[in-house]
Amino acid sequence: MENLKKRWGITSNFQLVIIFVVFAITGSASAWLSKPVCNLIGITKEDLGLWFTPVRLIVIFPLYPFVLMFFGYLFGQSKFFFPFSKKMLRSMGLGFVFKEEKK
Repeated sequence: MENLKKRWGITSNFQLVIIFVVFAITGSASAWLSKPVCNLIGITKEDLGLWFTPVRLIVIFPLYPFVLMFFGYLFGQSKFFFPFSKKMLRSMGLGFVFKEEKK
């Protein structure tokens, strides 16, 4: 745990627990949100069969960083989760969502 705290720049075990809780809640919330999002865009199990679950994961994946920032903010950990989410979005090719200042 000490290596993880050092890597993430965290000083307390309490903060580490909160971060783990936020990740857990975000994962559950993303799974829960994937159903209405798929319904909204017309993706159904009847149409896709066995491909429904992989497609559902691909659809919700770009929304995950935003859900992560939301719950990170609610738990007072936005200082950790905003840069984490920005990095995740950049790696997905969605970095344009955050306008970077030119130096």
